[in-house]
Amino acid sequence: MVEQPFKTKEAWIEYFSSVDIPILRQTARRLDEARQNIEQVNGRDIAAIVLQDPLLAIKVLAYIQRFKGRYLHSDITTIANAIMMFGVEPFFKRFESLTMIETVLKDEPQALIGVLRVIRRVQRASRYAAEWAYARHDMNVEEVGLAALLHDLAEILLWCFAPKLAIEIRKRQQTDPTLRSAVAQAQVLGIQLFDLQLALCDAWHLPELLKTLMDDVNAGLPRVQNVVLAVNLARHSANDWNNPALPDDFEAIEKLLHIDHQTLLGQLCIPPGKSLEKPK
Repeated sequence: MVEQPFKTKEAWIEYFSSVDIPILRQTARRLDEARQNIEQVNGRDIAAIVLQDPLLAIKVLAYIQRFKGRYLHSDITTIANAIMMFGVEPFFKRFESLTMIETVLKDEPQALIGVLRVIRRVQRASRYAAEWAYARHDMNVEEVGLAALLHDLAEILLWCFAPKLAIEIRKRQQTDPTLRSAVAQAQVLGIQLFDLQLALCDAWHLPELLKTLMDDVNAGLPRVQNVVLAVNLARHSANDWNNPALPDDFEAIEKLLHIDHQTLLGQLCIPPGKSLEKPK
């Protein structure tokens, strides 16, 4: 476990590239069940399991990139295509006896709660992103959903391997609700997690397309905007539907999807009485 921040971004990259990234216990159980029924399982079934766990998703993507140039003639930008390249039996052989988050953080209950909250948030973001991409007739819905699932990967890794630092960042924001995440991260870590995440994408040779979709700087592109808005909505509604940032989120989503306010509220199953319209 990291208790003091590294002095350089490169040191963080080296560390995260050397650790055994864990997965959710629930994911391990679902993989075991699928393995026991391997004759009835196909690549789509496996992809559905992987796409619920951002940590397993990044393990699969990072591993498949090693074959770029030798066996891969184009980038693999979806989990479904990665599983197709593996084959069902080789996939199970490569990803067996995986470490679980619950084991890694068994002595850090606050961190375990923290990381599970972030993972639950990115799962929602991925679902929103995929649903909106489908509604927009996107050329590849899974790419958009996967980018949202991985958008906050560095934050998840921090909770797993530097829990005391993650807790300190959260504590500072709880003390000062106006403190932005990026500022709190820079204060505690000396870097911003999103910068670290993009650097990890480069170090792990992830497809340029996924890196583009995960980079908020490209939010002028409709597909990236789809990801950013899904991530923002999941973040701002993580606790309830009272966050003051939500009306702006809704307005942007309505514009992206070309739908009215009531239609969006219905799609999101907002509790009755929550109009959440911007003040006039």
